[in-house]
Amino acid sequence: MFLRVLRVFGVVGGICVLAVLAYSAPPVFADAGGCALFPADSVFNTPIDTLPVDANSDAYIQSIGADAGLHPDFGACCWDDKPIGIPYNIVPKRQTLLPVKFLYADESDPGPYPIPTYPKIEAGSDRHLLIAQKGKCYLYELYAARKTKTGKWKAGSGAIWDLKSNALRPSTWTSADAAGLPILPLLARYDEVKAGEIHHALRFTASRTRGEFIWPARHEASDLTDANVPPMGQRFRLKASFDVSKFSEQTQVILNALKKYGMFLADNGSNWYISGAPNENWKNDKLVNELRQVKGSDFEAVDESSLMVDPDSGQVK
Repeated sequence: MFLRVLRVFGVVGGICVLAVLAYSAPPVFADAGGCALFPADSVFNTPIDTLPVDANSDAYIQSIGADAGLHPDFGACCWDDKPIGIPYNIVPKRQTLLPVKFLYADESDPGPYPIPTYPKIEAGSDRHLLIAQKGKCYLYELYAARKTKTGKWKAGSGAIWDLKSNALRPSTWTSADAAGLPILPLLARYDEVKAGEIHHALRFTASRTRGEFIWPARHEASDLTDANVPPMGQRFRLKASFDVSKFSEQTQVILNALKKYGMFLADNGSNWYISGAPNENWKNDKLVNELRQVKGSDFEAVDESSLMVDPDSGQVK
């Protein structure tokens, strides 16, 4: 357990009283050879259950859908013979590095990228290709990744993340995600659910987003200017009063994470769709039927601006 002093709270009887935040180091990502998915003081790994509600919370909830239910954008096996969710690849330290040609080269890390011979790629139009490299603790993420007939790789955009660092993308840059955020560290993964707790924020989509972004997001993807529509990077949490006891064990772990760590608006897409990695052990019917009972009105937008140390860093105060 780590202890981090936040601020001087006051002086009582000549004694300085401190407000202290206790937090645990994020568990290592076992698949990636002992790397953690960002430092313990990363905004992505920080609880936000005690932060204030955003002043525009009600409007944001109405914009996305107060009566609409959550939906898992992940699961076991397949839809149209394709895995459900965003898969990830684990490669060795000496994986061959390959060049990638980008459509949005001015906002992409040039690489090269350690793409395996037969990588797992997300089905559908987004075609995210996520790669965690053992030993080096780097994360490589591509959007719209495709292998050409000549054996070369091309993609819409790409980002390389140092998992030991809190550095964010340059301001206004996309990543492999519309909001300029990492993807893999914000996915619901079965290994965490099996262990009984998710230790980080999740990622979700909404059909309408404002043409603005807030920390820690770095990019927007909309022409909308309506202040009642949430910006990219807006964080939401499940209300503390929501009763999770009636749900199955898998669903409870996800809902408890949404209470403690919340979820970031990261891309345009179907309303309240939570991203995760495919795994044969997900219980599809239960996840779909139970999460749809959790409505938009059960959430609140969070004001996490007080956590920011530097707008170019994901480190929290």
